[in-house]
Parts: sequence; structure tokens; C-alpha cells
Amino acid sequence: MSRKQTRTRTEGRELIMERSFDAPKKLVYEAHVTPDSVARWWGPTGWETHSTEMAVEPGGVWHYCMRSSEDGQEAWGKATYQEVVPDARLVYVDAFADQYGNELAEMPKMLIQVDFSEEGKQTKITSRTLFDSEEELQKIIDMQAVEGMSETYDRLDEFLHDQQKNKEEG
Repeated sequence: MSRKQTRTRTEGRELIMERSFDAPKKLVYEAHVTPDSVARWWGPTGWETHSTEMAVEPGGVWHYCMRSSEDGQEAWGKATYQEVVPDARLVYVDAFADQYGNELAEMPKMLIQVDFSEEGKQTKITSRTLFDSEEELQKIIDMQAVEGMSETYDRLDEFLHDQQKNKEEG
């Protein structure tokens, strides 16, 4: 398993992150839409994710909690899917939320589009996150979200490697 880098840039109100994985596109996509899979890799190092609801369909909701294994701190989120193209694209509005799924008005909402594309034997994820303002984008950057997402992609890379290894051995 090679250690890949997440490429990140901003364009106005948009944060763009790209990462390639040594795995088939279908496996990378399924890792994003299957609750048991998401629980094994979503979130930065030292955080665990539990989904209370995950309906990956237009209008469907993913309500989740990320919990720090170090101090028990919790961060709740709520994603509402707008577009779902199996094995190709997910578009959703992601918001900070409470444990009941109520969105936190004081925190930025993000329109996220994740595209999955094949590059030879690899799959490239391109995540485009659009904010209402450049100030909201900066607020998220200041919260170390870019570093957190890079660590999340590292965990996804390890998860995909393990999935393929288990399939080969099984």
C-alpha cells in the first residue's frame, strides 16, 4: 500500500480535494454509502463514526456522530443527499447538527459534490465543497478540516487495502 497525498486547493468559495486510491471504483463508492464501511474509516485519526441514519438517495439523510477516542468529544453532522449516481457521484448538503438532527445555524453549511473516476487501476475522488462565503470556507480551514479530511482519506486508503486483501485471502 502506497502512501498517497491529498491534493487541496481553493477557488473562491470552493474547497477542492483530490485523492487517488489503489482500488476499483465500485469498492471506493460502496465504502461511502454502506454504514458498516463508513464506520471503519470516516473521520480523522482518533475519531470513530456512528451513523444513526443513512439513506443514500435523493432527499435521504445521513445523520452521524464522530466521537474522539481520546476525550469523548462528539461532533454531529447531517448530510441531505441531492443527487446519487451509483459508482459515479454523490451530491449532498452537509451541516453541523445536534444528536437529534437539528442543524446548527451558527456553523457553515456545505454543498459537497464527490466524483469517482477511474484512472487505470486506480480510482480518483474529487470532492468539491462550496460555501456561502469565503469567510465560511476560511472558518472551516481554521478548524483544521483540511488536515482532518486528509487523515480521513488515509483511513479510507487503509480500509480499501484491507478489503481487497481480505477478498484475495477469502
